[in-house]
Amino acid sequence: MAITNNNIDKLTNLEMSIQISLNGLSFCILQKDTNTISFLKNIEFEKRLNPLELLEQLKSVFNSEKSLQNNFNKVIVIHDNELSTLVPKPLFKEDALADYLKFNSKILKSDFITYDDVILGESMCVYVPYININNYVYEKHGAFIFKHVSTVLIESILQAEKNSETPKVYVNVSSGHFELIAVNKAKLLFYNTFEYTSKEDFIYYILFTAEQLNLNPEVFNLVFIGDINNDDEYYKIAYRYVRHVSFGNRNDSFSFSELPQSSYSNFALIKSF
Repeated sequence: MAITNNNIDKLTNLEMSIQISLNGLSFCILQKDTNTISFLKNIEFEKRLNPLELLEQLKSVFNSEKSLQNNFNKVIVIHDNELSTLVPKPLFKEDALADYLKFNSKILKSDFITYDDVILGESMCVYVPYININNYVYEKHGAFIFKHVSTVLIESILQAEKNSETPKVYVNVSSGHFELIAVNKAKLLFYNTFEYTSKEDFIYYILFTAEQLNLNPEVFNLVFIGDINNDDEYYKIAYRYVRHVSFGNRNDSFSFSELPQSSYSNFALIKSF
């Protein structure tokens, strides 16, 4: 989804992506002419915020970070929340957006609902963006693009798995929640977001999903991306119950002024370019 206006600002070689979550914020700046990621910042909140508090945090970061005060040729906002669902394209009707969401998300009559075309997934992602965030970004930067995090993850993972013949379960780990994407032979099997507070929650959702999809923990490949490493208790408990556990790779071609935490961290943020 793109929000546009008729203002023509001075073009620059800078592009910015922002990942918005009630648990934190992430920022990435791409120097397009040199294909270099020149700025990368992650902010994790001490507690889960509400949308009004989230906006105040975003304003504070924009006011304090000089790098974010540049003009940008392109701005991308990634909405990372559980207020989404996937609808197969043959079943999708634009006038039924609220009906798709109400079965698995708490939505209000006043909520703005929109959708992304998940091209490789042959589906539509119906979701509620943080409209107060969109309004603020529009006021600050004019025209910009916004997507749901699931759109970026599904498109990127299906592209990476286009020649694969084995089932894989990708888990994109963030503070307090993770996205699970199951694929097989370049086809999307399953997508959902799960909240967790303990390692037992974490492995339960993974194993329960695998069971529902008839995936054997002795056979399928579990691939971690996002904020996790092999010292984490979440990795260790997964390694105990799933035979094949590995870390993914963004496989990007960018240079970095400062290296990310790993080759699989900030997956959606960086893959959104």
